[in-house]
Amino acid sequence: MDIAIVVVAAFLASGLTLYSGFGLGTVLLPVFAIFFPAEAALAAVAVVHLLNNLFKGVLVGKSAHWPTILRFGLPAIPAAIAGAVVLGWLGQTEAAFTWQPGGRSFAPSGAGLAIGVSMILFALLELQPWFQRLAAPPRMMPLGGAIMGFMGGLTGQQGAFRSMFLLKSGLDARHFIATGVILAIMVDLSRLPGYFAAFSGDHLPLGGRQTLLIALATLSAFAGAWIGARHMKKATIGTVRLIVAGLMLLVGAALALGVTG
Repeated sequence: MDIAIVVVAAFLASGLTLYSGFGLGTVLLPVFAIFFPAEAALAAVAVVHLLNNLFKGVLVGKSAHWPTILRFGLPAIPAAIAGAVVLGWLGQTEAAFTWQPGGRSFAPSGAGLAIGVSMILFALLELQPWFQRLAAPPRMMPLGGAIMGFMGGLTGQQGAFRSMFLLKSGLDARHFIATGVILAIMVDLSRLPGYFAAFSGDHLPLGGRQTLLIALATLSAFAGAWIGARHMKKATIGTVRLIVAGLMLLVGAALALGVTG
């Protein structure tokens, strides 16, 4: 039953990405976090995110603006590694706190608390019009790359920071999209080894049922994105954004409070 739930949930969540205003990783993280520990969920979503961007990179990568990539992306590489290391450390710490409602005990891990709080904050920010328009001056690109990389490694949230620091880069739409894809690939390639090194054993088993679930969810997510791009109606944008933000808020709160993950 859990396999069917994960496959269907990943399919539907991925199909919403083009119309929700949220990226694939942002939409999939709360879905994966329902079924996997927080660390495993973030690593699994990072794999899906990387594969998706590698595919897009083949299609549009030749339009990437490499001076911007070097200025913005090079600081992101060590920062993403650092973010993954910090998340690994948080995953090994004792429970952040313990609370006992109705006689039941909940104790969020440090990693679950960090990921949960970030999901709540980004869900709230992404719904604010002023946040969508926020842009930093080009001179801050190296700092922006470092922030994007660190937050991408720590919480999986990198798209908002990437857009914030690229909006005033002077790139046209074609170069903007291609440059963003290459930058996302750089962050994913930097953070994934850290995840797999830090999250082993009970956190991220490399075989068995959990790996099967991740693989099936990955395939289902690609199918959902492919079908969603062809059949969903754009008239549902507002409703979809609210649904996705609501899911992020609920799952983020559950992670932060130790109810799941």
